[in-house]
Amino acid sequence: MTTSHMHCRQLTDFGQSLEARTRALPEPKGEEVLLRVTGAGVCHSDLHIVEGGYDLGQGRSLSFRERIRFPLTLGHETAGDVIALGPEARGVAPGDSVLAYPWIGCGHCPVCRAGQENLCLKPDFIGVNRDGGYADHILVPSARYLVDITGLNPARAAPLTCSGLTTYSALRKFGARLETVPTVIMGAGGLGLMALALMQRMGAADAIVVEPDARRRQAALDAGASAALDPNDENAAQAIRKAVDGQLLSVLDLVGSTASLTLALDLLDKGGQVVVVGLMGGDINLSIPYLPMRALSICGSYNGNLSELQALVELVRKTGLPELPVACRPLHEAQAALDDLRSGKVVGRIVLTPHEGE
Repeated sequence: MTTSHMHCRQLTDFGQSLEARTRALPEPKGEEVLLRVTGAGVCHSDLHIVEGGYDLGQGRSLSFRERIRFPLTLGHETAGDVIALGPEARGVAPGDSVLAYPWIGCGHCPVCRAGQENLCLKPDFIGVNRDGGYADHILVPSARYLVDITGLNPARAAPLTCSGLTTYSALRKFGARLETVPTVIMGAGGLGLMALALMQRMGAADAIVVEPDARRRQAALDAGASAALDPNDENAAQAIRKAVDGQLLSVLDLVGSTASLTLALDLLDKGGQVVVVGLMGGDINLSIPYLPMRALSICGSYNGNLSELQALVELVRKTGLPELPVACRPLHEAQAALDDLRSGKVVGRIVLTPHEGE
């Protein structure tokens, strides 16, 4: 290693701005691997962490107060180069370009043993429960969580670990229907544009996007959506049905608000399915008899597992990285990036590149 220190941007309490900090560069032990960060995506989930929880509707919230320890380095979409290995680390070598799978579980419970660490009740998620990628270096607990991206642009590949993996896993939940009927996508932020790009690579049928922001609607059309409609228009439901031009059976809700899920359930025909990914918050009033009478399926989808990330990387190796808008910014602009994301100024994804220009 050529330096003994690392720089990071850390959250010291809920609701606070990130602080610039310098720390001793960690020395990997056991199976640990030290990466030099080449790209760290800025995700809307980071804003929820800063805010301290999720809105559950009816005045309730899910607090992170007992889940997060400060100071915390945010960032769960991380690409990096291997620079040092613990004595028990296997499977990677210095210089390897990798993604760090962030959704790490306890490794021992039933879901972890089944390969679903992202659903573990005792998580050790990178950027949530342990320090993440808003830094120039990051320590990963084991090489088994590293996925090779040699030959891929690391800044563009970094979002695959969250926005890419989350949408890929959600789209797979539609099964064969993904290729045979149109999918209505609620939201054209970073997740929505990623979903459109992956659908093209997965052989999916048409996508109709529902998005209130005109810039994002245009971005969705540029990304391949067959239509992009404003949910606030008076005749939005009729326009969406017309765009589908047949039975409306698949909705991917990347917003996860009262308005988006209510609209999705109102739109679905018999046998329809909505996969909910977004965490905007709220609640819904649901007439229970409609579920069996209309044979509706409501499925939640929470990021994705390690094998899905590996499959996703293989897919983009064959078909190319998603061509969604990516703005690279230096590490010292991490707070400004979060502010821009909060204010709705971001189209696509912001990726922090700590070493660019060195």
